Amino acid sequence: MTFDALDARLLLLLTDAPRLGVLECARRLGVARGTVQARLDRLSADGVLTGFPPELRLDALGYGLTAFAVLEIAQGRRGEVAEELAAIDEVCEVHATTGQGDLFVRMVARSNDDLQRVIDEVVGVPGVRRTSTSIALSTPVAPRVRPLLERIARGDRP
Repeated sequence: MTFDALDARLLLLLTDAPRLGVLECARRLGVARGTVQARLDRLSADGVLTGFPPELRLDALGYGLTAFAVLEIAQGRRGEVAEELAAIDEVCEVHATTGQGDLFVRMVARSNDDLQRVIDEVVGVPGVRRTSTSIALSTPVAPRVRPLLERIARGDRP
């Protein structure tokens, strides 16, 4: 798979304005409409571009508390545990990790009492042996990809 400066510029444009149409993207990038469409199709087919979900503030939806849990699980149970965790609505992400624990989980809750309920659900998943949970106090750096796209758009490679 090749990923070049035009791909990066296109994704930067859509990061800033995800509702732009193909024709407007082509106009702003100074390329043909077919070029933009072909790039979007290729980026989707290659798994680089996975969708255009809206960015949501979970606190505005009533989920003002974010927590991270490190889970130690029974050996050979990662798939089953991940499937069960995915069934818990408040679990936003699960990553398999190296180090102290086996899975790193980001979850949200409405309050401390609600977080206790969510943790109880997580601990109740068969195969979860131990958890260590930390509550996020703030998010000084939100999830982002812009700096990486800007580097590629400039033609810089690490």
